[in-house]
Amino acid sequence: MKKFNPNKNIIITLIIVIIIVTVLSITIARRAVDQKASFAQVIVNDTVATVDKVLYTPVRWFEDGVGSIQNLFVTYQENERLKGKIDNYDEVVQQNESQKREISNLKEELDLNETLTNYEKKAANVISRSPDSWQDIMIVDQGSQEGISDNMAVMAKNGLIGRVLEVNAHSSKVELLTSENQTSNHFPVRITTEDGDAFGLLKGYDRRNQALVVEESTGETDIQEEDTVQTSGLGGNSPSDLNVGKVIEAEPDDYGLDRKVYVQPAADVNDVSVVTIIERTVGED
Repeated sequence: MKKFNPNKNIIITLIIVIIIVTVLSITIARRAVDQKASFAQVIVNDTVATVDKVLYTPVRWFEDGVGSIQNLFVTYQENERLKGKIDNYDEVVQQNESQKREISNLKEELDLNETLTNYEKKAANVISRSPDSWQDIMIVDQGSQEGISDNMAVMAKNGLIGRVLEVNAHSSKVELLTSENQTSNHFPVRITTEDGDAFGLLKGYDRRNQALVVEESTGETDIQEEDTVQTSGLGGNSPSDLNVGKVIEAEPDDYGLDRKVYVQPAADVNDVSVVTIIERTVGED
């Protein structure tokens, strides 16, 4: 068996180290002079770059994938926030529209109250209205505890719309002028014409013409379109000078003994949320 000679291995190692150092020294010296890398250095650099590229490519793909997923989550969260804002925006718009309508109604009621300084009046909110009796009845949130009583006139939007039919402690039932009940709502009215005043009874509602009907008119005055119709106050229950509407047409009745006067209501009962209840004051003529 050949004996191991450590001195020989040491000499070989030293020779290799010397060769490497010499090559590196020559390479550095040539690069300093030529400003170019040696062939060996080029091979080493390219090898290192290739290995680095191979190793880093999966890492870069992984980082890009993680970044894309993070961006996807961020985009999803932003979309959810935007959807919430859009939903809230629609709700705010609806609330603003409702508030605008309510403010408009209240303004109209305030204007009405200022023109009725000779009467006691109370504002009330409409709290119930059934679809099957939409043209007949509405419920308001003022009752006997607030001083409301039967037969008080009820107005909205500067026009007469009905009278109090039934009173509870804190609510009241209002019968509308558009009701088909022929036994109520007989308001005494005054028609102001160029020839003077004519008086009659507001006795019903014509759905075909969408007009109030005044009958039993007195006098021979020539009633024309656009003549003003107001309450006369002659019945005792309702005050005078409450606005009812404008004349659309006047024609003889079926027997030719009386006139039917069709009146366009001053107030639209289909869009009422606030009303004013009117009480005739003592001593009112």
